[in-house]
Amino acid sequence: MSPSPPVEVVRELTSRGYNANREAVTLLARTSDPAAAISRALDAAPEETLTLSAEHVRSAVDTTPDRPNEEAAATTTNGDDPATDGGNSARAIDPTDPISEIPLASDGASIAETTATTGATDATETAAPGTAAEGDSAEPIASDPAASSGDTAASDAGQTKTPVETEGFAPRDAAKRSLQVANDMTGRSTGTGEYGDFVRVFRDRYERLSRLLRPRVKHRPIEAIRSMPGGAEVAIVGLISDIRSTRNGHRLVELEDTTGTFPCLFVTGKEVSERIDELLYDEAIAIEGTLSDDAGICFVDELYFPDVPRTNGPSRADRHVRAALVSDVHVGSQEFRADAWSHFADWLGSEEAERVEYLLLAGDMVEGVGVYPGQDEELDVLDIYEQYELFSEYLKEVPGDVEIVMIPGNHDAVRLAEPQPGFEDDLREIMSAHDARVTSNPSLVTIEGVSVLMYHGVSLDEVIAELPEEKASYDHPHRAMTQLLKKRHVAPQYGGHTRLAPEDRDYLVMDDVPDVFHTGHVHKLGYGKHRNVLSINSGCWQDQTAFQKRVNIEPDVGYAPIVDLDTLDLTIQKFT
Repeated sequence: MSPSPPVEVVRELTSRGYNANREAVTLLARTSDPAAAISRALDAAPEETLTLSAEHVRSAVDTTPDRPNEEAAATTTNGDDPATDGGNSARAIDPTDPISEIPLASDGASIAETTATTGATDATETAAPGTAAEGDSAEPIASDPAASSGDTAASDAGQTKTPVETEGFAPRDAAKRSLQVANDMTGRSTGTGEYGDFVRVFRDRYERLSRLLRPRVKHRPIEAIRSMPGGAEVAIVGLISDIRSTRNGHRLVELEDTTGTFPCLFVTGKEVSERIDELLYDEAIAIEGTLSDDAGICFVDELYFPDVPRTNGPSRADRHVRAALVSDVHVGSQEFRADAWSHFADWLGSEEAERVEYLLLAGDMVEGVGVYPGQDEELDVLDIYEQYELFSEYLKEVPGDVEIVMIPGNHDAVRLAEPQPGFEDDLREIMSAHDARVTSNPSLVTIEGVSVLMYHGVSLDEVIAELPEEKASYDHPHRAMTQLLKKRHVAPQYGGHTRLAPEDRDYLVMDDVPDVFHTGHVHKLGYGKHRNVLSINSGCWQDQTAFQKRVNIEPDVGYAPIVDLDTLDLTIQKFT
């Protein structure tokens, strides 16, 4: 279904770099050819005009309604045109449609979803794409019954964004917003790949994570422990340099600090040994234990992760405002769901989405080229720049007054090694719609006091491969995210599938506890809480590819998690 006339007018004005007040939009929407009317009004308006008024429109256009349904056109804020738009499968959303709102369930619970309906059709399906994190209670996902309308327009890139009111819509007020980005390493890369670079980044990792662990144990440097007598009680803070099994079935973990290495034995049968399956190479941990009689090994009694403090309390916005968290759009793929994306973009311009003022995109804007063997056969667009140009067109469908933040992913045209800097200038110029904020992967984005750690999520593959299924799996990606929160590092293991770049500091350490942890990459929807941190993996906008079929990944397509920043309640909207 095509968008309603006022929405068409707002989009056309936005694409030309103009705004209009509500009465002007209504007058333009009543004409038989709104696009032509817009052109005449802009030509007649003074050169310095950026916002069309009703007077501008009346002076250049015959405002007598000549549509058969002119009254509906003048008063409907988000209705559907009953005719199809020439085969275009993008759909506008009627605010009365039952868009799915999925309750945050405990593990194992089924989730009932109702898709949006248009015309006279209804569709209902049942799925269980996401569950609450293990061991933590989860608050229910709450809808926003009080939200009213919010389709507005903004000026083109580089101009001040001024809200535009359409008939029945309240403008999003950009003046009330605040957005800061921390940990952005774009333009700050210093790594050359030399040995000293790797020493420096691991030393930085150790120093920063050990500061989180030292208050919990009576730590002494390994150099000092080597001089202690057998039977002494010790505590060590170090990075894991090796994990191996002994002939007796015990597990030996080699810990390293800045003074040396020391072997620590996890004896089978002890309660602490049950947690060794959560360990990854190169992560920072603390242990307490007792030295053997010859003081050559430590028998481990306790294990500590840097983790989120149990007393952690999240921050909240001081007004009712919402953010949409999505990822993995994959424009350029034959399997890209343009209809679902357009459905989502239309919804952002609807009354129901009035309070959604931020859109956070966690990587993989396009499908890319040469990312995996045989990918060329699955591409709809073969040129990487053309993929970004097409993505920019879909980005323009989003209402112009929605603030957008984007980070790259492994399919994007940036370096694969993490941290990944933001897009280069040539790509930023292509993706200039809305003057989106582009930052590195990962980045800590604070919107109205609520911190969101945005990370594309390539390391989730490694966590899922290394840890037992009950600790991390593709069906429950938030469990793998919980493990990263425990380790306070988004990609702890070096030398595996996740490519890591040595910089002057470790940009992948979680110095500050985020209020929301947002990832993508695995194309699965998952959400849960760990010590009051809301973890969300936001699914994708791409149907199953031949490659995904070979590796048995069934994607969750067309979901948009919506976070209320004043309560941190979560609503899942589905657009397929």
